[in-house]
Amino acid sequence: MGQFKLLKNTFSLLANRLVQSITTFVLTAAITRTLGAYALGQYLLAFTYYYIFVNIISLGLKNLFTRELSRHPQDMPVYLVSGTFLQLLLSIIGYVVMAVVVFILPYNSDTSIVCYILGLTIIPFALSNITEAIFQAQERMNLIAISTVPVYILRLLVMLWFMQLNYGVNYLAGIFLVSEILIFVIQWILITRTVKPKWELKQDFIWQLLKTARTFLAIDAVGIVASRLDILIISLLGSELMVGLYGAIGQLQQPFMMIVNSLSLAVFPQMTKAVDKTRETQSQVTENIIEILMAMSLPFVVGIFFIGGDLLQFIYQDSNFSQATLALNVSSLALILFPVVRVFNYLVLANGLEKFNLIETIITTFVSGLSGVILITQYKLLGAALMEVVGIVTAFAILAYAVYSRILTLNLWKIMFRPLLMTLGIVLVFMTLQTMNLGLILNVVVAVISYGLFAVCFMIQALGGVNATWRKLFNKV
Repeated sequence: MGQFKLLKNTFSLLANRLVQSITTFVLTAAITRTLGAYALGQYLLAFTYYYIFVNIISLGLKNLFTRELSRHPQDMPVYLVSGTFLQLLLSIIGYVVMAVVVFILPYNSDTSIVCYILGLTIIPFALSNITEAIFQAQERMNLIAISTVPVYILRLLVMLWFMQLNYGVNYLAGIFLVSEILIFVIQWILITRTVKPKWELKQDFIWQLLKTARTFLAIDAVGIVASRLDILIISLLGSELMVGLYGAIGQLQQPFMMIVNSLSLAVFPQMTKAVDKTRETQSQVTENIIEILMAMSLPFVVGIFFIGGDLLQFIYQDSNFSQATLALNVSSLALILFPVVRVFNYLVLANGLEKFNLIETIITTFVSGLSGVILITQYKLLGAALMEVVGIVTAFAILAYAVYSRILTLNLWKIMFRPLLMTLGIVLVFMTLQTMNLGLILNVVVAVISYGLFAVCFMIQALGGVNATWRKLFNKV
């Protein structure tokens, strides 16, 4: 029964995230095709401000509530009412601060209006974070998926319909706001079926919650601002069009980054358990996951260099994206080190050296911001891509120092041998395809099939041959 619940919760969270990612990607392409890259830039900029402020004022409380309610489930009625009131108060403050920031900064009036409308979503989204924290504490994550996935799909369909009717990005922001209100209402109805609200505001309880959450809010604030710093700098030193082009590049890389984050998170428990064992065990777990991720990242970057520009034109169908190919190629260089940085982050965390994670975040944010101001001013969109590379190199340098000086030493040849061979094979495949002129779709299909065959061959070789692979996969002696 416990395994079934774990499987159900894992599948629910995965479905929620997957549908959210797919609908976001489709919406990005649709806005560009229908309204243009400038409108996409407006939407992404408004979403960035919404994302920053809603996470700063709500994510810390969500994590805190989930932790406390898992330990003390009898307090759910109190948390539901008093916690929701506290979150409502913080979300209103967060929206007012966001609106003031947008008003002060030198954006066009039409862009500011989009930010004001979409920013209102801070309030319902923050409130739904409280209900989702209770669902997580109850280990009923399926209710999160039930309340969000259908709304995400419906929201996308309504947005596509409105764009076909020639409504602008302001209406898309309004639809986004209404959809999040609907999610909160559905979740409140679901939660009151198991938790009876205690309609009493406990001031001491609210004040204690606020004091306890300060640390959570501070930690999340640094990370959230760092994750969206590039968009903010581009919007101030560039234009809404540049934000749209840069955001589209990020969407093209998003599936790969989501896979890397998921695999890194999945191996984190093994890293944590390996800490109590030998140094060799830690090295083996770390080397194995980095090898797997590098076998994905290097061929992916090669594919971007060969067909990335054609993919941008095919997906977004906007002539403005002809100037984004070089920026896409440069930005993709950061994906080479991205898997290593993610694994090193979890490795440092598993060994109880969280201070290096905080140091890395602060220094990387500072270096990225400073380099972004210089590079974007000089090179515009290409400067934004270079800023991304500078940030990932800085993060890698700090975390590599922490790993090599405090934890373990890795065998780089063992890690890179098979990924480099696979990458060489993919390069040869793309060079052959260039002489055949099969078209973009066929090139992608052939490249994916070839990569799959290479991956199977190297997996068999890594496991010791066909017979050994068969035994390990099917538990045969």
